[in-house]
Amino acid sequence: MHAELTTGQVFNVMRFSTHDGPGIRTTVFLKGCPLSCWWCHNPENWKHVPSEVYIADRCIGCGICIEACPNQALARTPQGITVDSVRCAHCARCVDVCPSEARERTGWPVTVPELVSTLERDIPFYEQSGGGVTFSGGEPLCQTEFLMAMLKACGQLEIHRAVDTCGYAASDVLLQVARFTDLFLFDLKALDPVTHRANTGVDNAGILANLRQLSGSGADIIIRIPLIPGVNDDEQSLSKFGEFIAALPRRHPVNLLPYHAAAAGKYKKLGIGLRGANVTPPAAERVVEIAQHLSGFGLAVSVGG
Repeated sequence: MHAELTTGQVFNVMRFSTHDGPGIRTTVFLKGCPLSCWWCHNPENWKHVPSEVYIADRCIGCGICIEACPNQALARTPQGITVDSVRCAHCARCVDVCPSEARERTGWPVTVPELVSTLERDIPFYEQSGGGVTFSGGEPLCQTEFLMAMLKACGQLEIHRAVDTCGYAASDVLLQVARFTDLFLFDLKALDPVTHRANTGVDNAGILANLRQLSGSGADIIIRIPLIPGVNDDEQSLSKFGEFIAALPRRHPVNLLPYHAAAAGKYKKLGIGLRGANVTPPAAERVVEIAQHLSGFGLAVSVGG
């Protein structure tokens, strides 16, 4: 398929980001993820297609959205305005007409030329800061065709390309993407397979094999460990991290990402219970101890990134 016709599903395009890679960056959040980590900061990206979110606290009960729906999918109830999921075509007409912004769109379709046009505006900032574009999510590898088209387009413009991935994909897909990627931000969540499945919903054997293979291919990788209390911050888990990363074909820097509950509002809007609502973020002193523990394996460890 020609790049001009390739369409992706995007949730957000964050310009002037100083995270997710070096320099000033534009982070493109693609929809869809095969994992369901309970600490995820972007739960609105789990679904592969755009949908609408109803925020009952904002609703003034005017009924304009009901009248505007072409499929008569909305109805007024004592609990607020409900949606018939069978009738709803996700056209977002209800979002467009709502005067109180009680409905929000969780993503939109975009073509390669449209997104490239947005990125081109910031090329001077990329060049000045050594920055570029980071494709995140969700999991960007879920939209392989669109991701590949964007990586190639950015390469033609000499824009630095980073891919933030959980590594859950077919190995041939990952290595194909690696040909057009300058930097991988590879999330490593747990080494124990039972722990990983219990907290993310998927097995990690393929993820670990992909990281080994990607490291052996010569790819530039930053390994990112989300520090989740009660999941992967105990001494045994940390030692497993250190041993595994130190044994990779090449040495890669490690970024620690301490847990926080800043996304609690998103879970409320989506009607999803936040499993970590009562989880206390790790203290700064503990994060320093963890960084020192991992550094003992000969790793370059930093906090954030």
